[in-house]
Order: sequence, then structure tokens, then C-alpha cells
Amino acid sequence: MEAMEEDSLDMKDDHNHNYCASGSSKVRPYLSSQLSDVSTVPQPVCATVPAGEAGSRQGKLWSGGTGGSKFMDSDTGSESSEVSETDCAAPPVATGGKFSLDSTSKFLLNAMAVEDYRKNHWPNLEKAIDRLLIQNPTDHISVSYAQIYSYIYKCVCQQHSELLYSDLTSKITSHLQEVSTHLQASPPENFIENFNVALTQYTASLQCIVPVFMYLNKFYIESKLNRDLREDLMKLFADQVAEKHVNTLMPLLIKAHSMPFQVQPSTMASVVKGLYSLRPEWAQLAPALFSGFIPQINPPAVESLLSDYAAHDQKLQMELSMNGFPRGDQSRKRASEDS
Repeated sequence: MEAMEEDSLDMKDDHNHNYCASGSSKVRPYLSSQLSDVSTVPQPVCATVPAGEAGSRQGKLWSGGTGGSKFMDSDTGSESSEVSETDCAAPPVATGGKFSLDSTSKFLLNAMAVEDYRKNHWPNLEKAIDRLLIQNPTDHISVSYAQIYSYIYKCVCQQHSELLYSDLTSKITSHLQEVSTHLQASPPENFIENFNVALTQYTASLQCIVPVFMYLNKFYIESKLNRDLREDLMKLFADQVAEKHVNTLMPLLIKAHSMPFQVQPSTMASVVKGLYSLRPEWAQLAPALFSGFIPQINPPAVESLLSDYAAHDQKLQMELSMNGFPRGDQSRKRASEDS
């Protein structure tokens, strides 16, 4: 019993509960004999493990071909010092757990990816954009939005966001230039109506285009350019169409506003509100026109000018009456209490 107690006192316990002998002459030969037995077992072939997976594979025993195993620590699962790192030599092409490519290989892979974008992804997206841009608001066009979104998702994931955004804006710019040319050939009596059709059709197309390009908008336009896709595309319409024809459109709108029902009120409201949404500063070109459709265009009312406001309203009522717009039957109007 005393001998056993002496042997047990020689054993030391580290913080991981791994027992080792410090000075005992009995325990060390026992461990040496166990290690010698293991060394006779054929060693397993060790596969190369990337650096990032080394930690995830700790705590598992590597078993040999005939049932032998390498010693592992009881808690941490770290390998025994008897296993040499030279037993698992990493391939020369791996550096820090990642395969390195030279500049030529990277260039070839990038060229192949761009070629795949040009041949497979963008042609399909271009066809879908064409169909969405030329549709009428009342027409139904069968387009697979899930497939379009899938193409856009792949392009963004393959680092083609900048190229995709450039192609999209170039495609829409080319379409708007054709719209501007068509408007330029419109006769004056149809110019307001044709402009309204172009603006309505374009905004309806954006209601389909912007949602399917949501992934590009979120991870490239908003995060890197600090802009919004819809705002960028509406700015294209303002630059390519509205700005080129505003000097022609404004006199026609003022004339139509002075002659009631020469143009449909819904068309007038759509065009005036559309111009204001594109460029609010255009309201200063015709404040009287825009104030009829947009609130708070004119300066706020002043108490000292109330008599002028009343005179203006009476003049307007008289002009409407002279132009064939009677006030209607006044016989059933409730009599004043003073009468």
C-alpha cells in the first residue's frame, strides 16, 4: 500500500487532467511500453487538412488501418507530441490553407467569367428589358420574373455588378433616345398626349424592372454608389426626354390650361405632376399652371390681399359663365337668414 501511494504521488495532473510522470521510475517504463506497442501498428495515411478546418476536426481520433489510433488529449483533443507534422506534408500549391493562383490564371478565370456573362446572362436580360420597356400599361406580357432575378443574382455573385449596371443604363438610355426622336416628330396638337403616353409607359415599365433588379440595387447601387435604382432611371428620362422637350411642352400646357377641356384633365394632371416629380424647379417656369395641380406652389396667402383674391375669383366665375359654363339652377339654394 505504501508503494502504491508513493507511485501515485509521483503522478502530476495538469489543467486538462492529462497525467504524466515527473520522477517515477515505474510509470515511465509503462508508458514507454505502450508507445512502443503503438509504434508497431501501421500508421494511417494522413490527408491534408486546410488550416481553417483544423480546429473543427479537433477532438476526433484518427484511426489506423488495423484499428490503431494516435494518442489525443482527453479534453482538448490535441494530438500527441509523438505525431510529427512531417507525416502530413501539405502540397506545394497550398499557402496558408488556400490555393494560390498566379496572375495569368486569375486573368483567364476572369476572362472566362466575363465571356459567360456576355454570352449567356446579358442576352437573356436584354430581351426581357426590351419586352418590359415597349409594353403598354394595359397589355399583359408573359415574362419569367423568377428567371430574370436568377440571372441578376448570378451576375452580382460573380462580381459583375458594375458591368450589369452599366449595360442596364446604356440599354435604357438607348431606348429613351428613340422615344425622344419619336416625340420630336409629333405634331403640336398631339404633343401633350404623346408625351403623357411616353411618361406613363416608362413609369409602368420601371414598376417591373426595379423589383427584379432589387439584388443589384441593394448590394451595389445603394451600398457602393449611395443611390437608388429607380431615382437613377427616372433621372435618365428627365435628361434624355423631358429636358429636351420642356421648352416645347410648356407653352402648349399653358395654352391648354387657359382653354378648358382642350386636353383631357387627367392628361393635364398626369403631365404636370410628372414634370414636377422629375424637376421641381420647372414649376417656376409656369407657377399659375403648376399651382392648379400641385399644392403650395404659390406663396402663402396674405390677409392684406383678401380683397384681391375675392376679385380674382369673381372674375374667374364671370369668364366661365361667358364661355358657356352656367352656375346651374339657383332656385333650390337655401335662402339667406337675412332675407
